[in-house]
Amino acid sequence: MKSLTKLALTAMTALTIFGCSGKDAGTTDPKTGDPKSAESTGKKLLIGISIPAADHGWTAGVKYWAEQEMKKHPEADFMLQTAKGPEEQIASIDAMLAKKIDGLVILATESAPLTPKASEVHEKGVFIVNVDRGFLKPVADIYIAGDNEEFGRKSAEFMAERMGKKGNLVILEGIPCTVNTERVDAAKKVFAKFPDIKILDSQSGMWNQTKAYEVMQGFLVKHKQIDAIWGGDDDMALGAEKALKQSGRDKNIWILGGAGMKDIVKRVMDKDPMYPADITYPPAMIATGIDTAVKALKARKPGDKFEPKKVVQKLDMILPDNAKDFYFPDSIY
Repeated sequence: MKSLTKLALTAMTALTIFGCSGKDAGTTDPKTGDPKSAESTGKKLLIGISIPAADHGWTAGVKYWAEQEMKKHPEADFMLQTAKGPEEQIASIDAMLAKKIDGLVILATESAPLTPKASEVHEKGVFIVNVDRGFLKPVADIYIAGDNEEFGRKSAEFMAERMGKKGNLVILEGIPCTVNTERVDAAKKVFAKFPDIKILDSQSGMWNQTKAYEVMQGFLVKHKQIDAIWGGDDDMALGAEKALKQSGRDKNIWILGGAGMKDIVKRVMDKDPMYPADITYPPAMIATGIDTAVKALKARKPGDKFEPKKVVQKLDMILPDNAKDFYFPDSIY
């Protein structure tokens, strides 16, 4: 499984380059006076995992991969909590803090409202691994992210070439967070290089199929000629497709989503004209975050300095000739 192999290699790389921080994870050796790691004391770790609720395919995949990875670490106890929005996520993190967690692996529901809470967690000495949606300031020990600028750039370059560098398109944005900002800004920079490509509209579909369907309905009423849709996410692409079909405007228009949903990858593989390509963004990166947190906490010693680090996952364009390498029919996503 190509994508997961990359994730495993990234996890190993992360452990070799990251400095650690925070409260004492071990004790002092009474004979030498040297600090001990948590692993050398035999202390069982308690790690909180805070992720968005499975309100669409990608976040369902996140929960699945988190549960799979937790099974691989009997040396740690876990508290896995999902949240529908920032307020619920903040409350669940407070509950974790009350249980004296050693570490927190977090995929934020939204970046801005979770940044102050992450800062508070950091100040309490809890080791933080932030996955995917980044905070607005460097409060995480480790930040594992997809290359969202590359996501926006590669997808937009593909679209511009396929459109013949001219035509009308609309943009479906995601949840307000660093991930969405990086993707959309990078895509718009590419489109700006082509004066004959016109962005008719850009609105948030919240990475949700139902919301994207509603937004696309509005686009279709407002704009009489749309040639292509930059979807930014496969769930939103499916919502947009539903609106196209209901309006009878599903001919001579195509969509580029993203994240590698198996249903979309299969349609790319089958050369469906609605989906000529896709781009990877595996939800299994949460597994990398959990594995990295466990290993880093086991190795951490009292007094380790806070050295925030970022690991970026590289992405691949999925095209008909390579789609079989990214198609896993038994996957949850």
